[in-house]
Amino acid sequence: MAVPKKKVSKARRDKRRSNVWKLSLPGMIKCPKCGEFILAHRVCKACGYYKGKEIVKKDA
Repeated sequence: MAVPKKKVSKARRDKRRSNVWKLSLPGMIKCPKCGEFILAHRVCKACGYYKGKEIVKKDA
């Protein structure tokens, strides 16, 4: 069985368990056309617009 050669210090252990390295929430913005929250630099799923142009046809 694998056995650690040295004791892991409290600082090293706590550094590993901290939330510093974990990913944060992606950047959400409001769609200027319909006001729905969307991921940045993506086509709005609600209205189908991106940068003021209709990319995907959506039925009302």
